[in-house]
Amino acid sequence: MSQPKPMVAGNWKMNGLKASVSELSALSKMLETSAAASCDVLVCPPFTMLASFSDQADAEIFIGAQDCHSAASGAHTGDISAEMIADAGATHIIVGHSERRADHDETSTQVAQKAAAAHRAGLTAIVCVGETEQERDEGKTVSIVLSQLADSLPPSSTASNIVIAYEPVWAIGTGRTPTTQDVAEVHAALRSALIDRFSEAGSSIAILYGGSVKPSNAHELMAVDNVNGALVGGASLKATDFNGIIDAYRDA
Repeated sequence: MSQPKPMVAGNWKMNGLKASVSELSALSKMLETSAAASCDVLVCPPFTMLASFSDQADAEIFIGAQDCHSAASGAHTGDISAEMIADAGATHIIVGHSERRADHDETSTQVAQKAAAAHRAGLTAIVCVGETEQERDEGKTVSIVLSQLADSLPPSSTASNIVIAYEPVWAIGTGRTPTTQDVAEVHAALRSALIDRFSEAGSSIAILYGGSVKPSNAHELMAVDNVNGALVGGASLKATDFNGIIDAYRDA
């Protein structure tokens, strides 16, 4: 079975202005001067910076978006299509992030439609799944995550156009993380589900962990079975911190 190539992805959320391209430049220099990392590096800035980041990024850094509309065009004031994102130079789109599911009441059906839009535009969809603290306390973590996975992957999904990101909602931005055993249990369940759906090819799909990942815990988390990288929030805003997480794949 082929192994997934790891990815360290930075989700800038609603942070950054034009001057923030300096952090991308700093990261590029760090990647040039450091030992090569055995992972892909992705930065997902706000929509306003997609084109400038894509123009600035070198071949070692992919640029992605944080969301998209399911339609290719039309009367959808304030929305951005996957085709527009591709036109701006991006290669990936995050869909179904817990903040979108919670703040905008996005359902897994809508997430699947957005993932299909990403595929329609020739982009890779990073599909997010994760449980709330209440769901975790009720022992529903695995069932919730697997249900979200099944309902969020459109028929257009293949082993080469999706990445999965597991983010326990209660750990995002809180400084709290589940134990490595907890992470291993969820990622093993996700891997099994992916193999069930995509046969042997399911073993080559990267499953990222997200939720308060930082340089101090990255090595431990990235060493967990079936963890193939990280979806990083706050720690991706500064090149030094983000590079410290990428370091987890320089020792491999």
